[in-house]
Amino acid sequence: MSDDNPLILLTGATGYIGGRLLPLLERRGVRLRCLARRPENLRPRVAGTTELAAGDVLDPESLPLAFEGVDTAYYLIHSMGTAKDFKREDRQAAANFAAAAKQAGVRRIVYLGGLGNPKHALSEHLRSRQETGEVLRASGIQVIEFRASIIIGSGSLSFELIRALVERLPIMICPKWVATPAQPIAIEDVLDYLLAALDVPEGSSRTFEIGGPDRVCYGDIMREYARQRGLTRVMIPVPVLTPYLSSLWLGLVTPVYARIGRKLVEGLRNPTVVEDKSAWEAFPIRPRGLRQAIERAILNEDREFAETRWSDALSSSGVTPRWGGARFGSRIVDSRTATVNSPPEVAFVPIQRIGGQTGWYYGNWLWRLRGLLDLLVGGAGLRRGRRDALSLCVGDVVDFWRVDAFEPNHLLRLQAEMKLPGRAWLEFEVTASENGSTLRQTAIFDPVGLLGLVYWYALYPVHRVVFSGMLKRIVRAVRKE
Repeated sequence: MSDDNPLILLTGATGYIGGRLLPLLERRGVRLRCLARRPENLRPRVAGTTELAAGDVLDPESLPLAFEGVDTAYYLIHSMGTAKDFKREDRQAAANFAAAAKQAGVRRIVYLGGLGNPKHALSEHLRSRQETGEVLRASGIQVIEFRASIIIGSGSLSFELIRALVERLPIMICPKWVATPAQPIAIEDVLDYLLAALDVPEGSSRTFEIGGPDRVCYGDIMREYARQRGLTRVMIPVPVLTPYLSSLWLGLVTPVYARIGRKLVEGLRNPTVVEDKSAWEAFPIRPRGLRQAIERAILNEDREFAETRWSDALSSSGVTPRWGGARFGSRIVDSRTATVNSPPEVAFVPIQRIGGQTGWYYGNWLWRLRGLLDLLVGGAGLRRGRRDALSLCVGDVVDFWRVDAFEPNHLLRLQAEMKLPGRAWLEFEVTASENGSTLRQTAIFDPVGLLGLVYWYALYPVHRVVFSGMLKRIVRAVRKE
């Protein structure tokens, strides 16, 4: 370990906060190592000087190598998107992380948790965030914990939710949680605090409550967003609306699907305001107000290429890439080819644009129907869109798919993140041929049990029409390039 330039370990770099912190740490010139379950998802996004380490905080045996020589570790992981017991997973993950850090002699852990008075009856989500900090501190390592309320920034879950509600609903039925007090903070200010934690003197663990200067509620944030967008919106308060019904409502009109929506709404019943002002005294950071935070979020949201989005985190899908122990039947493959008189770099262009605003080339109304059905059963639906209309890299979200493999001008493989009785992939491959290029489109399904087989064969006629039509339309799009 170099005392002049100690090694920093960053977790959560595929997520929203970690993804924003990553380039800031690289620009600061620190020695940086990123821990990820699938490091290949990060490879296109990191500088050449940044190390990548494979590891899973739920698998303690995968962690020791990643911690070798580490001075400070950022813990920016949570399990809210999991379909399992997220509280148990959060505790276990934090315990594994802290144990590995202690064994390696890590000097400091920096953690971002959630605001909320622990003396009150906190929601499961907020209580879990604070319990994670307690587990990390129990290791004896110095822990710098920041507790934040609503984070306002382009691509953040909270901002996506607010933007979608205000843009799509001229009249909004507002349950009680819309009036809960909060103290939102801009993403830029959160990142400033996380960076400043590197300079905190050695000593005992500290917990800092951070927030902007304005104490408001979700309703105030929506009204300010509407004002800046020049929109007139009517908000009608109602005395009750259960977290379950609210989550279904959010799933239908926002990018937040029901499982995450329910956990989010349950947390909104708790006031999240700064009661301890110690962060103001300890750091020279003066967070911007709500108006400026929303102005910056809108500016960044309008850019064609967003830096990161909340849905880019692997955990946001609730799908874990590890399927060990599951029994799958015979893999079902539906493959078809077409030829075009264009080189691969031209033939691949329509494939690279698939999804999002471009759509799926054939039967878009059927894709939208499938997305709606997915939302109704707690899936991701189509509302996540794409990070960028033209470029792709491994790990990117494409509606209810995620990029599993990408080779420019040659291969795109998407893994399904909709609710399914099995696993599914959609693959496009372009290879050079004597007179141009051959396009191969392959749908792959690994059914789980009888239900999986029934699902595939019941929908096979629809899939055959849609996939056949899609390939024909892609060929037509190539010929227009």
